[in-house]
This record gives sequence, C-alpha cells and structure tokens, in this order.
Amino acid sequence: MFNDLDQTLAGQRTVVVGAGIVGTTHALFALVRGAQVVHLERDPVPRGATVRNFGLIWVSGRAAGGELALALRARELWEEIAATIPGVGFRANGSLTVLCSDAEREVARRALERPDAADRGFELLSRDEARQRNPALQGDFEAALWCGRDAAVESRLALGAMRGWMTATGRYQYLPGRELVGLTESGVLDHRGERHAGDQVWLCVGASLSGFAAELFEKEPLRRVRLMMAETEPLGRALTTSVANGDSFRYYPAFREDASSLLDEQESYARRFAIQLLCQQRLHGGLTIGDTHEVDEAGLFETRDRPMDLIVAAARSVIGHDLPPIERRWSGVYHQVEGSGAERYYRREVADHVVAITGAGGRGMTAAPAIAEESFL
Repeated sequence: MFNDLDQTLAGQRTVVVGAGIVGTTHALFALVRGAQVVHLERDPVPRGATVRNFGLIWVSGRAAGGELALALRARELWEEIAATIPGVGFRANGSLTVLCSDAEREVARRALERPDAADRGFELLSRDEARQRNPALQGDFEAALWCGRDAAVESRLALGAMRGWMTATGRYQYLPGRELVGLTESGVLDHRGERHAGDQVWLCVGASLSGFAAELFEKEPLRRVRLMMAETEPLGRALTTSVANGDSFRYYPAFREDASSLLDEQESYARRFAIQLLCQQRLHGGLTIGDTHEVDEAGLFETRDRPMDLIVAAARSVIGHDLPPIERRWSGVYHQVEGSGAERYYRREVADHVVAITGAGGRGMTAAPAIAEESFL
C-alpha cells in the first residue's frame, strides 16, 4: 500500500485532532504521503466509539451504490494496512447472518438477487453448511446468509499499533491530553494555550464533545446514537466468522426495505432500543455481543439491564446454552449524519485549511480508511 503512494505532502505539516479511527487513518494517510504529522487527542488514550465496538468491517449491510463502494474500498485498504502494520488484528473471516424463519430467508433470498450480491460475497447456506463454516454455532436456526467480504480488526489494539508504526517513522508526534479550545489561521489552539499550525488541519472528533468542539458542532445535522454491548469470558472454541441474527436486517440499509415489509414487528422493548445481535470473537477468546441503537438523551448516564438480557438470550440461541458469562459491559455514543440519505459522513471546511470530518455513524470502523483516502484525493 505505502510504497506506491505519491509524496505530494512532502515538506508539509498536517495537524489531526482526534485519535479515534477516523483521525488515526487521516494521520496515517498524511504521513505516508510525506507530511510531518502532529496528532492531538483530548483523552490520555482514545476511549470513544472506536474502542467501544466489535471491530467489524461490515460490508454486507451497506446501502447499494456509494456507501457500498466506500466499504469495499475500505475493506481493501484494511487488508493492505494489516500487511504493513503488525498488530491491527485484521482477519478476513466473513460473516454469517443466521435465519430463523421463512420471512428472514426471503429477505436473504432477495438480497441474493441484487446486482451487487457477488460484490458482497453473498451465499445462502443451509444450517449444516453454516455449521461446517462455523462449528461454534450450536444454537437452533434454519439457514444462514454468508458474506465473504465482511472482516474484522481488533478494535482495542489497532489504534495503538498504527500509532506505534507512525511514531517509528520519526515524522509523527502524538500529543494526548490536549483538548481543542479554538481555531487559528490554518491551525488549532489546545487547552494549554499552544498553537498547532499546519498546511492542512483535520478535525476528526467523535460524539462525546465538550467546550469549543461542542459549540462548533451544536447546530450541525448530526444526531447522537447510543449503543450498548458486552464482552463474555472466553468461549473455549473458535467462532470462525462474525455472526448476526435476522434482526440485523431491520437495521442495515441493504436489507431494511425488504425487512420492513416481510418481517413481523419486534417485541416492543426490542423495537424501542432497535436491538440486533452482532457477535465477534476477540483474540483472547471472549465474545463481544450487542447491540442497541438508542437516540442519546442529554444527561443520560445509566444503562438498563433488559436490553442486554435480550441480547444475551439472542446470543445463546445462536451460539448455544454454553455461552460464557458476561465479564464486562459498556455503552458508547457515535455521531450519525442526518440528511437525504446520500450523505455517507459529515465533511465541512470550518476555516481556511481546516476541515471537520465526523458523522460516519456505525460505519466508522468499517469505512475509516476509505474516508481518509477520499480526503487526500
């Protein structure tokens, strides 16, 4: 990946604010094009949505057209990044969406008839074929939709691995514990009063905003979405693919229209929190399970137990009754851009040579490398 890129930024200085996955990939793409990079992060280590997720590179559910193209390009870039930077935990494991009814099977069948089905690597598998591909699935289901283009990275390790690789180049400076408090001409001001100027500045802040950053985005078409997920103790066997259930059809745009006409409504509490099952095994053997899609309320700080009870029950129905106990749980918030539906993420020039990038929603880990690549085209 990095050997054939142009050096159009050689001799220039790039400043990136925000060390989540969107900010980190912007820093990476600036660096490999020759820039000197200064990277600011408000927290001692990133602790937002980037590290509070599954690490899924989820091609299967992306909307047809530009969104799918972005995800497919990002999937290629993730593989190239992993070939260069050890430790990001990339695996081309694909996904199985288990199907438990004729209606869910029909949603999958219609997906197979679309022109982009081959691009996503779709196949409809019988229960036995799915279990051959992922023997850890000991629950009860009828069939499964396989997506060969889905993949995963290790979300809690990838950022550190990328920063370590960039630091070793000698052209990257990481400054944690620096909060954005203002913009200057072609630069930013941090809370220590230090100005960081650059030929290009990227504001890649997440949804947990405070101070100046909160004011900067308060009138923009962004909504905050809250998720809940958990991690189990080690499973004791390999979950060889990522896993979803048929409720994910309701959430992802590639399936949503057919799901809304074919599937019965969810139970009211599950519908309120837009619950779906996603399941990914971490490298240490535990399973990350979730999730919910709740509109975030100002001042909300607690999490409720019942949504996770429903998620655990769904996971047990797929994995089997030996699903390990939950070891930890958490919530997170991400920004989702609002608009006509054509907007894949939010991009705006907020000052001369200062561009804000956010609002990728639940697509951040999936799409970040391709978003960064678009910034430097």
